[in-house]
Amino acid sequence: MSGRMGRLLVEEIAAAGAHLSGGVGRALPAEVADLAAASDVVIDFTRASAVSTHGAALAASGTAWVLGTSGLSASDEAAVAEAAQRIPVVYAANFSAGVTLVLALAERMAAALPAAQYDAEILEMHHRQKVDAPSGTALALGRAVAAGRAVDLATVMQSGRDGHTGPRETGAIGFATLRGGQVVGEHSLLFAGADEQIVLTHRAFDRRTFASGAVRAAVWAAGKPPGLYGMRDVLGLG
Repeated sequence: MSGRMGRLLVEEIAAAGAHLSGGVGRALPAEVADLAAASDVVIDFTRASAVSTHGAALAASGTAWVLGTSGLSASDEAAVAEAAQRIPVVYAANFSAGVTLVLALAERMAAALPAAQYDAEILEMHHRQKVDAPSGTALALGRAVAAGRAVDLATVMQSGRDGHTGPRETGAIGFATLRGGQVVGEHSLLFAGADEQIVLTHRAFDRRTFASGAVRAAVWAAGKPPGLYGMRDVLGLG
């Protein structure tokens, strides 16, 4: 719990009146199992390579899991889904209440703005230390747009354009990534039509918004039945 997010989580747990049973950094499997055994809920902001191990340990102990690690592979997400068959899992690319509402709006806007008339583009910027791109939140925005248009994001996603790419494909969902400085997180979704442009933007100025959201999710998840949940469930958005 020595990192920036770890310190904020400690403060937000205390503010919520919850009890902190312990914490680990780059944990060994045995340490995660011990933590799970001592906890009702484990909040996990570690690394994608540990997701499968953590999921197995938490499922074995029956401990709820709040997971905010980004950059998960298809096999990592399968491990999360497997754990959710045995324990409640709140998995979110972003625990900010504002981002959760933006995602809900993005899906509704995409359903109302036809892909043939409105091009969808997603722009995100983060601090220079971030290792994955596009960000988990940007991908969540893309999935929200794809859901609103009843398509699979993988079939329409365009990322990292370079060189002579030709004209833009109708129905594509584009991604652009910026990295620099210590930007906490900025995401914009643009719907560009021939006669108008609509921009939906969220800017995070402090990581505390993620920590407070994760603690809110942990309090909500305690005692819930097994299943895979998101922040929309935590906020009562369905």
